[in-house]
Amino acid sequence: MKKINLVIIFFTLLIVSSCKKLLDEKLVSSVNDEYLNSKAGFEDAVKATYSSLRNFYATERGMTLTVFGTDTYTRGSDGSWKFVNDYTSQLDARTGFVTEVWNEFYKAINTANSVVGRADKVAGFDPVLKDKRVAEARFLRAQYYFILVQMFGPVHLTLQENTAAISTASRAPLADVYKAIIADLEFAISKLEPDIKKTDYGRATKGAAEHLLARVYLTRASSSAKEANDYTQAARYAKNVINNYAFKLLPDYAKVFEQGSGEVNDEVIWAVQYTSDPLTNSTGNRAHLYFLMEYDVQPGMQRDVANGRPFKRFMPTSFTLGLWNRSNDSRYDKNFKSVFYCNKPGTYTINGRSVTLASGDTAIWLPGVELAASVIAAKNYQVITPSKYTPKLYPSLTKFLDPLRPDRTTEAGSRDFLAYRLAETYLIAAEASMYAGNLVDAVSFVNKVRRRAAYPGKELLMEITPADLNIDFILDERDRELLGEQLRWFDLTRTGKLIERVKKYNPEAAPNIKDFHALRPIPQSQIDLTTGGATAFPQNTGY
Repeated sequence: MKKINLVIIFFTLLIVSSCKKLLDEKLVSSVNDEYLNSKAGFEDAVKATYSSLRNFYATERGMTLTVFGTDTYTRGSDGSWKFVNDYTSQLDARTGFVTEVWNEFYKAINTANSVVGRADKVAGFDPVLKDKRVAEARFLRAQYYFILVQMFGPVHLTLQENTAAISTASRAPLADVYKAIIADLEFAISKLEPDIKKTDYGRATKGAAEHLLARVYLTRASSSAKEANDYTQAARYAKNVINNYAFKLLPDYAKVFEQGSGEVNDEVIWAVQYTSDPLTNSTGNRAHLYFLMEYDVQPGMQRDVANGRPFKRFMPTSFTLGLWNRSNDSRYDKNFKSVFYCNKPGTYTINGRSVTLASGDTAIWLPGVELAASVIAAKNYQVITPSKYTPKLYPSLTKFLDPLRPDRTTEAGSRDFLAYRLAETYLIAAEASMYAGNLVDAVSFVNKVRRRAAYPGKELLMEITPADLNIDFILDERDRELLGEQLRWFDLTRTGKLIERVKKYNPEAAPNIKDFHALRPIPQSQIDLTTGGATAFPQNTGY
């Protein structure tokens, strides 16, 4: 298997928001037109279009804006971005993570525009391969615009490369942005290969473009830009991915997240690439840092590579931890670590008495349920029941752990981030089919995911009927299956459930969240650098 080798190159000029000193009209570039119009330069430009994905996926920035402040995760003990969860007045137009996503994505969009616009200028390039490269760039442009439109609503729409300093920008109608995204994905579908896992893994494929287009239609269907056939189209493209490719659900949910060769599995439709090479890994996949409890100062424990480096950023809500029927559904036990084994032998005071722990002994147990005091007192290790959870002590999500890091302090992980996988495709198909009025299909798609999640022999007990199906059930099922995978904030805003569910399930965020928080603030730098300021580029309501 050969992975795409990502490169980062700097193009002449980006749009107004992407350069802090844009109004000075200073052109800064390390890549000239001659190189960009060559075969090597064109290929590098395509690869560079992928690189901005690493600034969002599996980063604290991307996780904070998609996992935090939802019904699933609230604030742990550490970190500087708790106000994003709490929706306080600090979440405003100068919020660094918001501005950085905006700037980085528009930089990527301009890189994609350069690929699309310069393709015909590249001499001696195989025309079929050239079409594929343009299709990759258009897939990525659609991906970046889709995230932007979900986060900000109407955004600046530019499909041409900027090669000179500009200070004019405007917010295109939502319908126009969606039409551009759909047009890009339709082109990508017509030109991309169906499967390149064995040749150039990490590049966009036809299946990835169809999966994204299903997401786009599902999201547009509940927006002010909706069209009558959006749910039908979402179901259609999701079914295409399910039926027309070699993708399949792995028999074991836990196997989906195995690091190393296991990452390239039949369930993965498209992944954002990371590597063990520090020269090309940027800041690396850092998702392994953020979901872990403070195990490393507990009796019998110290930090190690296997258990991870606990940054204690995101704490699961009580709602999340209660979602699984643990008698039938294996996903709770496969998502959360329940036992820590001693890696610091010694004698400690545990449960009020002196206990000697040897290497490999149970040091911490999180049973996930309350236990009688007498049961806890009898244990020669620490027992942390739900009533004892704190912002430092809570069940650790394990799907992002990176035991292949070279040492216990390394932050830059090497595992890929699984951006699209088939289980989500089934749930997209279910939701779209439900809203399109086809409950039989909808239930069938949900049950496919739930049967895979069942303990052996419990498959029938996991099945639902049409009477069980509604949007809240689907949202719950997406949480059970896709927890932490940078989809939740989008799921809640798309379905109009953000305010309701945050108020109900996230007590730290509930007092402050308002209707306007269903969009992020337009970065103040964008407004300030636009001729006409807020008149030409208005802020989102409430900020």
